[in-house]
Amino acid sequence: MKPLAVAGLIGPSLFIALVIVQGVLQPDYSHIAMPISALAAWPVGWLQNLNFFVVATLMGAFTIGVDAAIRRTRFGLVGIGLLLASSIGLFMAGLFPWINVNGVPTETPQHVVAAVLTFFCAGTGLVVLSRRMTADSRWHDLATYVLGTGVAVLLLFIVVGGFAIDEGAPFHRWAGLLQRVMVVVWFVCLLVMARRVLHLARKDPMPSSPVSG
Repeated sequence: MKPLAVAGLIGPSLFIALVIVQGVLQPDYSHIAMPISALAAWPVGWLQNLNFFVVATLMGAFTIGVDAAIRRTRFGLVGIGLLLASSIGLFMAGLFPWINVNGVPTETPQHVVAAVLTFFCAGTGLVVLSRRMTADSRWHDLATYVLGTGVAVLLLFIVVGGFAIDEGAPFHRWAGLLQRVMVVVWFVCLLVMARRVLHLARKDPMPSSPVSG
């Protein structure tokens, strides 16, 4: 379980670091106005596509570690399934990146699907998983925080998708900033969870008896 916990620590940190590096390499890119995925439309956009593939793989592995670290409940796999679907969305984001159309970074329809899968499943997955955490005394103290994070991700996704991404939207000039707030809220929660999984892997064996709930 330790390697899976480490994957949860490395994934978000590496993703953010590579986004920052790309912003430096491409000075005409704006972290405030442009979403992260738009980096793929620049000359070194392959780096962002690779970033998606790597973080998707690491987050998928970490999700398996989370499942092993929290006591099983009757419907406990639902949240895990949603988080795995979010990882699939991240992988799809690399497969179907933004493209450059006559010098304009442009989101493809397939990438829209990937974004919805990534953030909607991440938010709902955390909300559902928080219910499972309440049944495990080792996770009970984080349940409310994980629930709040899931709700916040969903609300921010609605704001970004409905009021920022499209040209002419009220918050379009801050689309990149708003999306980064959403990603940071999500990733910080994942880092907190990864630290808990790592701690449990080192100190506390997983109880074998499931409970219902």
